[in-house]
Amino acid sequence: MRYKGKVYRPPSEAYSLIVQVTYGCSHNRCAFCNMYDDKHFAMRPMEEIREDFEMARRVYRRVERVFLADGDALMRKADDLVQILGLVYGLFPECQRVTCYASPTSLQIKTEAELELLRKSGLEMVYMGLESGCDEVLARMSKGHTAAEIIAAGQKARRSGLKLSVTAISGLGSRELWQQHAVQTAEAFSAMKPEYIGLLTLMVEPGTPLEKWVREGSFHVLGAGEVLREVELFLQHIDSEGSVFRMNHASNYLTLKGTLNQDRERLLQQVRQGLAGHGLRDEFMRGL
Repeated sequence: MRYKGKVYRPPSEAYSLIVQVTYGCSHNRCAFCNMYDDKHFAMRPMEEIREDFEMARRVYRRVERVFLADGDALMRKADDLVQILGLVYGLFPECQRVTCYASPTSLQIKTEAELELLRKSGLEMVYMGLESGCDEVLARMSKGHTAAEIIAAGQKARRSGLKLSVTAISGLGSRELWQQHAVQTAEAFSAMKPEYIGLLTLMVEPGTPLEKWVREGSFHVLGAGEVLREVELFLQHIDSEGSVFRMNHASNYLTLKGTLNQDRERLLQQVRQGLAGHGLRDEFMRGL
């Protein structure tokens, strides 16, 4: 396959065919992120997309999952995406699902009718970053949206029939806002009730504004114990019945897996065991 720059995908898309239909991230200004700093956001030419899928059909015997990259594939026009989905299922009749990243902006600018059409055309799920439910944290991190706007975007996706996978980042509130970050992030998830919830742990990436703040001392990175206390508070406040909860990213100090709300007490017990030093990942083993 032909790729431009660094390519990222959610952990659950590890075995998916990944084809870029856009380049980069439509926002690309979050203070903690350097994922797409090597390219400007752009629409990939449709002919190149077609060529890549046709190339994949010649190479791979069976493709059951497809992930449309880069950081905000949903920003393409609905008509383009319908064509791309038709191409996927036409070339790969065995394909079971197609997914992509979506931003609050791309969900906002699509009408519900357009989102419903994309679902009927075979787009099964979108991945969206909440990062935090605390407006003060979101503003500091230049997310570009309030929590209410992100919640509304997620609710719109669900009303349209799309499955929703949403991530947040433990430690993003620093020591000053960790409680607000934990509680208000739980409240945001509770308002959306996405099918999947992913909790990552903050890592400071080179060249980001966040790295500068850490060097200057204006942002204090939480240690493992502080992160786990934040996760404990988060789990105590979330009410998202039926959501699959995962804290199994390489950035996490502790691995947690369960379904809310039924597994809440077990998850809290595991957090408390982690606070006692059991099952923690060493710092050098963490990554993105």
